[in-house]
Amino acid sequence: METFLLIFLLIPYFILRYYLTDHDTPTDKERKRLAEGIELFNNHNYTEAYAYFDQKIKEYRKSPIAYAYRGKCNLKDLNLYSALYDFAQALSFDNTLSDVHLQKGVAHYQLKEYETAFLSFDKAVWFSRGEEPDSLRWRALARLKLHQLSQAEKDLSKAVELGDESAAYVLSQPPFRRKVIL
Repeated sequence: METFLLIFLLIPYFILRYYLTDHDTPTDKERKRLAEGIELFNNHNYTEAYAYFDQKIKEYRKSPIAYAYRGKCNLKDLNLYSALYDFAQALSFDNTLSDVHLQKGVAHYQLKEYETAFLSFDKAVWFSRGEEPDSLRWRALARLKLHQLSQAEKDLSKAVELGDESAAYVLSQPPFRRKVIL
């Protein structure tokens, strides 16, 4: 009887504990903490965003989000090798950031390092569970450079299914040349 009473009294405790517990991931918390800089980046203030994230990296040496956004600023300024360094740092702290894999792939693609770019895009597709059309489109573009036409077409078709108009345009061009209906 005492055991039953104890269990009965503990049920509300566990229910309240579950609902009052913070369910944000460390990455979510980091994004909230760096919201000011992320807003600068999203508003295309890349110089100010770079300075913001550069300072935050000095404060938080192991911040994958700060490195990721500083890398994105470097990529916007075409500082490709600096961007690659920042993306590598970000991924060393959190390898599951699909957008960082994507941006790292873009930097490699711009450097004409298509095999390395493909590997980064492939990871971006993996970590986004194939639900991010940008990752699929970029992986297809790398596949085109690597002469993997049928796989590129599959990636582009999947991106079109997800609503990517840029992928539809690529499919309408050689070597594909077909009408795509969105």
